[in-house]
Amino acid sequence: QVQLVESGGGLVPPGGSLRLSCAASGNIFSPNAMGWYRQAPGKPRELVATATSGGITNFADSVKGRFTISRDNAKNTVYLQMNSLKPDDTAVYYCIFQWRTYYTYGQGTQVTVSS
Repeated sequence: QVQLVESGGGLVPPGGSLRLSCAASGNIFSPNAMGWYRQAPGKPRELVATATSGGITNFADSVKGRFTISRDNAKNTVYLQMNSLKPDDTAVYYCIFQWRTYYTYGQGTQVTVSS
């Protein structure tokens, strides 16, 4: 099993920035993918961004050009840099680890964009 520990959420005004981190531990196999999903109240969980251990990235259209994702494979850690944040970005952000058919989410971190 893999355990995920997220950090970096909080309250930020519109146009602000936040950086989320997620560290994985346990039985880490490669190649794998790590990334972020989010869920706003009353809405389904949706993809934000993912990155494979080989460096392939994928972004939701709604965050392209504003969010970047990066990984430190030696530390099994993934980062999400969020810039130009909008109120619509308000959600609980969940880290995800994927390896073959196995996947697991972290407990989530709240991101609130409000003035």
